[in-house]
Amino acid sequence: MIVHVLAAVPLLIWIYLLGAHGGFWRVSKSLARLNTQAPARSSVVAVIPARDEADVIADTVQSLLNQRSDGSLHVVVVDDASADGTADAAREAARALGCTDRLTVVGGQPLPPGWTGKLWAMSQGVAVALERQPDFLLLTDADIHHDARNLASLVGIARAAPCDMVSFMVRLSVVTSAERALIPAFVYFFFMLFPPQATASRRSRTAGAAGGCMLVRPQALARIGGIASIRSELIDDCALALAIKRSGGAVRLALTNTAHSTRLYGSFAEVGRMISRSAFYQLQHSWLLLAGTIIGLGVIFVLPPLLLLSHEPWCRTFGAAAWLLMTASYLPMVRFYRRNWLWSLALPVMATFYAGATLHSAWRYLTRRGGNWKGRVQDVRH
Repeated sequence: MIVHVLAAVPLLIWIYLLGAHGGFWRVSKSLARLNTQAPARSSVVAVIPARDEADVIADTVQSLLNQRSDGSLHVVVVDDASADGTADAAREAARALGCTDRLTVVGGQPLPPGWTGKLWAMSQGVAVALERQPDFLLLTDADIHHDARNLASLVGIARAAPCDMVSFMVRLSVVTSAERALIPAFVYFFFMLFPPQATASRRSRTAGAAGGCMLVRPQALARIGGIASIRSELIDDCALALAIKRSGGAVRLALTNTAHSTRLYGSFAEVGRMISRSAFYQLQHSWLLLAGTIIGLGVIFVLPPLLLLSHEPWCRTFGAAAWLLMTASYLPMVRFYRRNWLWSLALPVMATFYAGATLHSAWRYLTRRGGNWKGRVQDVRH
């Protein structure tokens, strides 16, 4: 019967996803490993674009200045027109460790047309960093705490691979109720879109990166024309990875335990807005892709549990089998975030939430309101 064929579609998709989609769901396979061999001494300059980050910047700066690695590390903070004392907080953090000579604070210039705020700040920081002729640039967000060996892990992978860009998806906060429910799914969906195995493969066009923690060779950045080559991108991390990969560079993406975000999302609405800011942009503002995405989320994640309500035994069997595979694929991420295993059953609900956030993103674009971040409105339809 045709209904049985349709009911089998989600199960067939999940068999493919688990067996032939780069092992995206295997956390142990994606987790970064510290290279035990002593890498060559490397000079690194960390660049932190910061706009109104006084509450988190001190921890980030100190965590970087406390890195245990072979080589030198200098930190450049670009104060992007902050109104909360971000620059002073960064300086005080370095002063408390007696490391003021290893910190440079740059006052950001006004945002020019055609640039996103973060990339303009990052570009100014990179220009200052390159004056020191480092072996690597560490592009990191203002809310990332780097454990003492995080830099050594990044450099070790870059040297051993070898590769031009190494990006770590840091452990995101799961302190609030909204974070505990939604963040593991966010990371799961991210790796579904950008499997580390595909990112590393030269045969694949996929190139993913997590903007909170990216180690880049200056030569690779120069080869693509610098940060200016992606100046208008909202999803700047993946755009940078793609540009480097297209230029012939090697890219690596991994999950890590050696860095974590200190930014909190206190409500479901805050997490939703975080997704909504760039979701429709990632779909290239295509209504066709939007429709395909919503239908795909429904068929892959929501349909399997609904099939359990069918009066047809085969439909219930296909639905149960698909939900079982879905749950099995999500369980490693749930365990990574130390959540109860029962959360792995909730992926259909999480997918529904993310579908809603994507639709909200499209609605904001359609109504010319765009997404808001740090007082700046982005991705507005003209």
